[in-house]
Amino acid sequence: MQETFEKATSEWLGWATEQLSSVNTLTQVAVIFGTLALAWLLLRPTRNVIDHVFEALSESERTRRARALLHRLVLPVVWLGLLGAGAAALSDFGYGEQISRNVSSLLVAWVVIRITSSLISEPFWAHTVAVTAWALAALNILHLLDPTLAFLDGVAFTVGEARLSVLSIMKAVLLVALLLYGALALASLIQIRIRRVPNLTPSIQVLLAQVARFALIVAAFLIALSSVGIDLSTFAVVGGAIGVGIGFGLQKVVSNLISGIILLLDRSIKPGDVIEVGETYGTVNSLGARCTSVVTRDGTEWLIPNEDLITQRVANWSYTSKYIRRRVPVGIAYDADVDLATQLILEAAHETPRVVDHPEPKCLLAGFGDSSIDLELRYWLDDPEEGIGSVTDVVLRKVWKKFKEHRVEIPFPQRDLYLKNESLRVRLETSEDETTPIPGPT
Repeated sequence: MQETFEKATSEWLGWATEQLSSVNTLTQVAVIFGTLALAWLLLRPTRNVIDHVFEALSESERTRRARALLHRLVLPVVWLGLLGAGAAALSDFGYGEQISRNVSSLLVAWVVIRITSSLISEPFWAHTVAVTAWALAALNILHLLDPTLAFLDGVAFTVGEARLSVLSIMKAVLLVALLLYGALALASLIQIRIRRVPNLTPSIQVLLAQVARFALIVAAFLIALSSVGIDLSTFAVVGGAIGVGIGFGLQKVVSNLISGIILLLDRSIKPGDVIEVGETYGTVNSLGARCTSVVTRDGTEWLIPNEDLITQRVANWSYTSKYIRRRVPVGIAYDADVDLATQLILEAAHETPRVVDHPEPKCLLAGFGDSSIDLELRYWLDDPEEGIGSVTDVVLRKVWKKFKEHRVEIPFPQRDLYLKNESLRVRLETSEDETTPIPGPT
C-alpha cells in the first residue's frame, strides 16, 4: 500500500511540474481565473435581474425554490459562458485549450447535477447526491476515475476470510445511503396508505408503520452489504458479542421499545386519548418507539418513556368511553332553602354547553358540615380532551350568580367560644369616645 501511494504521488508531482512550466498551461490558467473574476463581478447584477423578473410572478413555494436555485447557478453559468468565449479566443491565437475545455466540462456537469439534485426535497440528501455525483464526473472528465478506483481497491485489509478495501467500503456506504433513502421513502408511502385504511385503529396503524419502517431499514443494510461481496456470516460472532454489550448498556432503551410495542398491541393507550400520568394531564399526540408524546392544555409537549406507561398507574379518561363524571362540592347556609339551592345548581349545570344532558346532572345532599349544608353536583362530559377545569369554572360562576339573585347564602365558618372559670369584660366604644362597660360572664 505504501509503494502504491508513493508511486501515485510521484506521478502527480511529475505531471504538475511539467504542466506548470509550460507557457501554454499558464495562459489557460490565467484565462480560467480571469473569467472567474469577471463572473464574480457580474454575479450581483445578474441576481438583481433575476429578482426583478420574479417580482412580477406570484409568490409561492415553487417560485421561491426556483429563484434560490437560479441564484446558486448564476456564478457557474456565467463563468461557463465566459470561459467558452475565452477558450475560443485561445484557439484562434494558437494556444491550447485542453485545460479550459476540462474546466468547462466540470462546470457543465456541476450545473446539470445541481439542477437534478434540486428535485430532492431533503437538503442533506440533495447535497450528498450533488457532491458525490460531481466528484465521480470530475474524475471521469479528467481521466482519473480508473486510476483512482484501482488505488482505492489496492488499499485493503482482511476480516476473517473477507477482503475489505476502501473502494468496497465506499461502495457499501454509497449503496446503503441510496437504499436507506429509498427505504424511508417507501416507508412514508406505506404509512400514508395504512392511514387510509378505515378498519384499522390508530394504534394498529402506528404499529404497522413502525414495523414496516424497521424492516425496510434492516433490509437496506443487509442488501447493501451482501451486494458489495461482504459475507454476512463473518459478522455473526462479532455481532453476537456486540449484541450482548448493547443489551446490557441499552436496557432502558430496549425496555421502552418493548413497552411501546405492548402499548400498540393491547391498545390501552392510543393517539387521541386523554391520559393522566402523575402530574401530567393531556392528549396523546403520537406513540414512538422510545417514548410517547403527550400535549397538555397549556401547549407543553411531554415525552414520557413507554416503560412508565406500563409500570405506573395511568388514568385514561377515554379508554373505553369519553364520558367522564365530575363532582363539584357546594355549601349553603343552614337557614337556606335546600330545594331551591338544588334547583339553581341544576339549572347552572344545564346552562353550561359542555355538560351533557344524558346522563343528566344530579345534585345530592352529601352531608351536614360544621358551618354549612354540603351539596354535591355531579355532571358528565364527553370531550375530556378539551379540558376539565374550565367546565367547573363555568358551572361555579353560574351557581354564584344564581345564588346572589335568589339570596341563597354561602356561609362563612362559624365557631362558638366557651369560657370556663374566667371573667370577661367587654367595652363598647361609641363615636363620642364614650365607653360603656358591659359585664361579662362570671
